Amino acid sequence: MTSTAPPPLALRLHALVDTLTIGVRTDPGGRAFLTPRGELVHGCTETLAKALAELPPGVVRVDLDMSRVTFMDTTGLEFLRALDEHGRSHLVEVTATGWAGQPRRVLELAALDTADPLRPPPDGRAHPQPESLTGSAVALERVERLLRLREEVEQLREAMVTRPVIDQARGILMAAHSCTPEQAWDILREASQRSNTKLRAVAAAVTAGAVPDGPAPPEGIRTALRTAISRATGPDAPRPPAAPRPSSTSKPSPTPSPKPPPARSPHR
Repeated sequence: MTSTAPPPLALRLHALVDTLTIGVRTDPGGRAFLTPRGELVHGCTETLAKALAELPPGVVRVDLDMSRVTFMDTTGLEFLRALDEHGRSHLVEVTATGWAGQPRRVLELAALDTADPLRPPPDGRAHPQPESLTGSAVALERVERLLRLREEVEQLREAMVTRPVIDQARGILMAAHSCTPEQAWDILREASQRSNTKLRAVAAAVTAGAVPDGPAPPEGIRTALRTAISRATGPDAPRPPAAPRPSSTSKPSPTPSPKPPPARSPHR
């Protein structure tokens, strides 16, 4: 009997991470509705370009429902830039609404409109830079947020460059701790911050430790990972809503009627 060799580990782990698909629907009025599903990561702009290229002639508006996008890195900003350029070059209105979860947080950190990042600020002015802010408490808080933004954007850029090892580490965490792709990303990012270690180094340590007889992560990374995993998957962590149980409306089976006693033989 011959057995089929399993696919490489990288392919099996990558299969655990969502990819991007875009559903397209148009109406007779020239309006196109696009529904991305998955993650805005490397390759998402090519998927978008293909969907836009297949739109029929006469489309005057393109609306994207982003509620099914579960994760984005800085490639998502390129996705938005490509959308904006499509609208300008084709003279059509483009919207991207319905943001939630981690992608919405990235928009907040990038100081973009979380309702529709393609919509310009109402006053037409750019967001203030840290140097232009005064020393008030509100201004100091805004400076801190901008500094955190720069740090997280830098980490996202780093994650984009080192995507393969990041994907493998996320897949390992998802398989080992039954967590979602977003939770796995949060674990890696928090462990990186707690251990003061680059994100790719944390991901490489997780991946190397998953190999049989592989080295355990350094103590600092190991401690940070334990804390991050506990925070992301512990009893107090937010959980996705459980699937509703099927209602038990079926009628009980009828009780079978007792069998009549066997006929008695007549006396001879």
